[in-house]
Amino acid sequence: MTTATPTVGVGAQATEPTTRVARVRKRLNSRTATLVSIVIAMLWTIPTFGLFISSIRPENEIKTTGWWTFFSDPQITLENYQEVLFSRGSSGQLASYFINSLAITIPSVLFPLAFASLAAYALAWMNFKGRDWVYIGIFALQIVPLQMALVPLLRFFSTGVTVAGVQIMPAWDLVDEQKFAQVWFAHTCFALPFAVFLLHNFISQLPGDLMEAARVDGATHPKIFRTIVLPLIMPALAAFGIFQFLWVWNDLLVALIFAGGGDETAPMTVRLAELAGTRGNEWQRLTAGAFVSIVVPLIVFLSLQRFFVRGLLAGSVKG
Repeated sequence: MTTATPTVGVGAQATEPTTRVARVRKRLNSRTATLVSIVIAMLWTIPTFGLFISSIRPENEIKTTGWWTFFSDPQITLENYQEVLFSRGSSGQLASYFINSLAITIPSVLFPLAFASLAAYALAWMNFKGRDWVYIGIFALQIVPLQMALVPLLRFFSTGVTVAGVQIMPAWDLVDEQKFAQVWFAHTCFALPFAVFLLHNFISQLPGDLMEAARVDGATHPKIFRTIVLPLIMPALAAFGIFQFLWVWNDLLVALIFAGGGDETAPMTVRLAELAGTRGNEWQRLTAGAFVSIVVPLIVFLSLQRFFVRGLLAGSVKG
């Protein structure tokens, strides 16, 4: 009798979380939850659908009637896209800015992913003095507002680093397309604290027995990271990659400050701000340009959605 009591207690404790998970899962799979999800999805999609409808309507129709009147009198034109993508002058040539946005965004996503994954692995599975303090410092950097770092970074790029009258690092002195490097550096610095925090939480939950078995087999830290850790953290990498891609793609402030507003380096966000015209009444340009700007993020999100969901749920079930 003395041995049966703890066994029953352990069983009750083990089955209680399972029962809760089952109840939550049953509620989420109910007809009511499904109906609510459909309604939320429709409400979330209607503005985007209206933007698309407006982008293919003639200018006069956009400025005089609402997009929902399209179904009673459908008129379709591609002149809006032709104007913003390829026409010369103040109303177009969005295609070149589209390439600039890709040149800014892709490296600004890959660099933080590479550096943060290495740092997160070191903080999770390598023992060195001061490791916990380093992690706390990285975590604390997340509360630093982006705007506070703009002036120091701009001074760093323009004048370099001088200590006690001795120049430690010269000014970057970059021109034209070379200024992309400044934007990559800035976005990487701003993204690293959150990326390290997110990936560290994921990597630290990997089974310790798996790491120990690899070390017994003679695997070094680089090999463990390359062959074991990287394949297992793909959902977390995809989740952060989506967040970072959306942030950089929609960014205006950082790119405008560090890359300038010239045609050679300005992203789409800079050009979209100019498409409204001097009086803000060129709606046909804005609708077409805005829809072009959201196509790539939609493709990225939909293609990585499976990994994104797995990354958000990582660590919710242990054992």
